[in-house]
Order: sequence, then C-alpha cells, then structure tokens
Amino acid sequence: MCGIAGVYDYGYRSNPVVSQELLERMSDAMHHRGPDDSGWFISRDHTCGLTFRRLAIVDLSPAGHQPMTSPDGRYTITFNGEIYNHLEVREELIAKGYQYKSRSDTETILYAYQEWGEECFKKFLGMFAVAIYDEEKKDVFIIRDRIGIKPMYYAPLNGRVIWGSEIKVLLQHPAITKSLNEDAIPHYLSLLMPPAPETMFEGIKKLEAGHSLRINSNGEIIKKRWWSLLDAGEIDHTLTETKAIEDLRFLLRRSIKDRMMSDVPFGVFLSGGIDSSLNVALMSELMDRPVETFTVGFKDLEQYNELSYARDIAKKFKTNHHEILVDSSDAKAMLSDLAFHEDEPNGDPVCIPLYFVSKLTRDSGTIVVQVGEGSDEEFLGYPWMIRDLRFRKRFWKESVPVPVRKLAYFAMKPFMKHPLMREYVRRYAADEEFFWGGAVAFTEVHKSELIRNYSSEKHSTFRFPEQWHREIDERYPNADYPQRMMYLEFQQRLPQMLLMRVDKVSMMPSIEARVPFLDHRIVEYAFRMPTSIKLGPNNIPKHILKKASEGILPNEHIYRKKQGFAAPVGEWLKKEWKPIFDEHLASSKIANNYLNSKYIKQLQREHENGVRNNGAQLWSLLNLMLWEERYF
Repeated sequence: MCGIAGVYDYGYRSNPVVSQELLERMSDAMHHRGPDDSGWFISRDHTCGLTFRRLAIVDLSPAGHQPMTSPDGRYTITFNGEIYNHLEVREELIAKGYQYKSRSDTETILYAYQEWGEECFKKFLGMFAVAIYDEEKKDVFIIRDRIGIKPMYYAPLNGRVIWGSEIKVLLQHPAITKSLNEDAIPHYLSLLMPPAPETMFEGIKKLEAGHSLRINSNGEIIKKRWWSLLDAGEIDHTLTETKAIEDLRFLLRRSIKDRMMSDVPFGVFLSGGIDSSLNVALMSELMDRPVETFTVGFKDLEQYNELSYARDIAKKFKTNHHEILVDSSDAKAMLSDLAFHEDEPNGDPVCIPLYFVSKLTRDSGTIVVQVGEGSDEEFLGYPWMIRDLRFRKRFWKESVPVPVRKLAYFAMKPFMKHPLMREYVRRYAADEEFFWGGAVAFTEVHKSELIRNYSSEKHSTFRFPEQWHREIDERYPNADYPQRMMYLEFQQRLPQMLLMRVDKVSMMPSIEARVPFLDHRIVEYAFRMPTSIKLGPNNIPKHILKKASEGILPNEHIYRKKQGFAAPVGEWLKKEWKPIFDEHLASSKIANNYLNSKYIKQLQREHENGVRNNGAQLWSLLNLMLWEERYF
C-alpha cells in the first residue's frame, strides 16, 4: 500500500514549472499512506513529475524505492497496491533476459510494461493504481485495477494533467482552485458517494474501476475500459451445487493464500460474520502460528455488537485476538479527521468502527489485514436484494401502459407513507429502471422536499443507473436481474463507497487492507453462477457460500441471522450527537443555501420521536456538513 501522485505539464514545454518542492508538498499531503519512504522524479525536460509515499510490505530494502526507472532510462513507474502473482510473471521475464535488482512487485510491473505494453496488466492478479512515464514517447499511462480497490483521481487542466491517490494531494497544486461541485451533491445524497467520474470538487475526476488513461505529448487524453464484469461470460447452466461448493472452496483458499504475500505481520478483521470468519478459518489452515484477529465493539450499545460471535471464532481457531470498545465520545473526537481523510463525504457510518479497528491493528504491530468486502454483492447476501427481487417480480409489469402507471401512482401517492415504497412506484410510473443500487439514502421522493428548487432534470440521479442498465442491454442482453443487480453494485456502491471506506480509513493509521473475496477470478465465477445456486431452493441469501462453509465453520455460526457490520449513529444522533448536528446545520452553507433546513429538522423530529428511523439520512447529512467544514 502506498500513495502516488504526479503532474504532466505537456503544454508548458517552453516554460516548465514542475519542481522538487511541488512534488514534495504533494507527497507530504499523503504521508499517512506511506510513512516508511518517499521519493520523486522529474523528467529531463521538466514537464513531468512523479512522487510517491511508501508503506513497505514486500521487499523492505531500499531496492523497492519508488519512483523506479528501467535500466535504459525510458520508463519510470509509481505504483500503489500489490501484485500477488508477481513471482510467476517475474520468472517469465527473467527467461526473456530481464535482470532484477530487487524482490519487489514494482520492478515486475515495470519490466512487464516494457515487454508487453499496457496489455501486461491483464496478466496481473491484485489491486493497483499505477502511473508510468515514457521518456521516449513523452506520454503518461495511468491505470486502475479491475474492481477499483485502489483509488485514482485526476484533474485535466489547460495544458496539464494532475493525478494522485487522494484528492487532498491534487489540491496542493497551485493550478487547482478548490471549488465545490454543486452538481454532485444530489448524487451524493442518493448514492452516498458521487458516481465516477464525478467528485465533490469542480474539475477533479475519479478514474473508473477497470479503466486506464493515456496522456500523450499533445495533451490528448485517451480513456479506455480494459476490464468489465460483463466480459465474464454467460451463466453456466450446467453448474451443479456440488461443483459450485468445490470450486468456491478452491478459489477462496487460493485467494487467501495469495493475499498472505507479505514481509510484514498480517492478520484479519474479524467482525463475527461468515465472510471474516471464513478468512480466519482458511488462513489458519495455512499457518503454523496463530492468526492475528481484530474486532471492534460498542461500550454502550451492545445490540450492535457481534463480539460474542467473533470471540467464538477466535477461540475455535486459537487466534491471537485483539478487541477495542468505543462509545459516542470516542467517535465524536475523530469525526472531523475522518471527513478529511475520506476526501469526499462517504455516507457509510461503518467508517467509524473501521477506523478504530484499523488503529488497533497498527498499534499491535500488524501492518496488513484481510477483510470481507465483496461477498454479499457476489452471492446475493443482503436481505434487501431478496426483497427487491420479489418486489420486481410481483409488481413490475412492463406491459402496463405508462399513462396508466402514472394515474395509479398519483391515486396511490397520498396513502403511501413509506418513502422507499413511494419511490419504487414513482420509478414504475416514470418508466425508469427499477434497481439503482443498494445504497440509496435519499430517494427522489426525499430529494423533492430536501433540495431547494428541486428539478427532476437537474437533480435526479437516474442518469447513472440508466447508463449502467444500458451497458448491460448493449453488451450482455441475456443477463438475468440478479446479474444486473451485481453489475450495478460493482459500478457504484462497492468501488465508490465500500472499497473507498476500506482504503481511506485503513490508511489513516497506515495499514494495508486486502480483499480476498474480490479476487477477479472469484468475481467472474460468481457472475456466471446461476441464481438458483446462489440462493438455493428456498431463496436464502448467500446460500451457496454457506454450503461451502459447512465443515469449515460451525453450522450454528453459518446459519445464524445476518446482523451486519454497523455503527449506532442513529442512536447517537438522537442524544449525544444532536448538539453537533444542530451546530453544523446552523452554520453549513450547503444546508442553508442549497437544502431545505426545515425539512431536515422534520427528519430530526421524526427520528427523535421514534416515528421513523432516519439515522442513515441524518448521518449522510452530518457527514456532508463535516466534510464541508473541513475543506471549505
């Protein structure tokens, strides 16, 4: 895990301005991403500069220093992430005559790019964001991994492009004027993170997962999609449950073993759920010492804890177990720093416990952890997925004419009290796509009251799910609806919200998080798996993964009711955090100039009086206001 950044001033060749001072300032802004080492590179004509922060994981020696330049001086690379099969690719390159100076995966990427060009990334297993400068062609190649585990932001300006692992790094460049992107606010309010390539900063973009950029000497920016889930192939209707169980066990064991590649101590975040427990169980098979496990709980609200389940797993597999308990005061103290490190407001409150368990991990001396993200998106693990599938099958009748749908909506609207139900019927009446993703805080029904001078044309988030559904129609028209849901989750909620919370929050105390369930071979396999196997005959969330876990985990652990890793922000916003919310609501320019503060206070009253649980909505607003205060 590292941080990378760079500048290419292709339009300033007669007056180059890239300097060591600028690169060091950008590097210092992401010190937390790599406290072990730093470096910089400036091209011969001073138009391109690369900078780097290192968290040493593989080859701790100075030989792994970046930026790293090829022996002939042509290519210079900065790399954030891990390539788990770099040793296999290394042997292939050694056979072709390449001579290594380090044991690092960085050097393998550098030589592979020299040998095969950008196609080399299709060989790699892992997570990565990479920037490579070509001294001969005077171009820069930037690429982000298939799933979007590692972040990459960029700002195309007049005559230059600036990029980096975090937005705060780009803001160090004097050419960037920090400005709020008001057009992204309604999309954040709906999806809890602006969809790529949008960000909350005017002029700053995020590179989509599975995409690359090439910036040539004329300033032309060529963006390509180099990997898509839709290329995984058709549903395998010949697959049996027995074979799926066998395959999943093999794929998971291989993935977890690959992600144990490390020259520093590693462990597992153990929430007590099936995914993290599987990580512990399968890792313990491969080790001759106890697995290091880390768990977070809440002092005052035990109903949110899964501590007992985590302790049971730790005891069964004889792990070296670590716990931390936090309360509302602990969480309150780090809210501002959390908003700063997120770069953009991330509406997922799990960022709070994730920070404390990450800090516990670092304080214990462990630098690398495996986490359970991705499993629910792959194997239909959320109860709301089953709910939505049932709702669409029962009520979504395309044969009904749109005018009839609209009449029915307006007739039923006064009697529909639940906002989500109203939103589903509204989409049906408007002939919009049913599924927009699994993280929708404020629906369009909400936003019509929340946003001042609401305009469905200007403020609706529909264009994003519409685009993603259109991509499926064009590239994979035979997809069933669960595949559509999986594709949309891999377009938005997973890479933009869940994986960014893992990356940004774990990097606050400087640790590296790895996601074995998101090995792209498992992802593609899950996409091809029939829904009947994923859910089984009784439509049980994550049925096939539970079956694959039998004999590895205790059955009473596998088949207990899903609780999920959560944070009690709804409880805190009723009491301890109410003054914080009120204070920010009174001072926030976004809340008072852009949003309807009276409606926000209504949401507060409903929540405090127990009329409706608006905790998720209120937290997303508070997080937006905290972010605004820290950056603007």
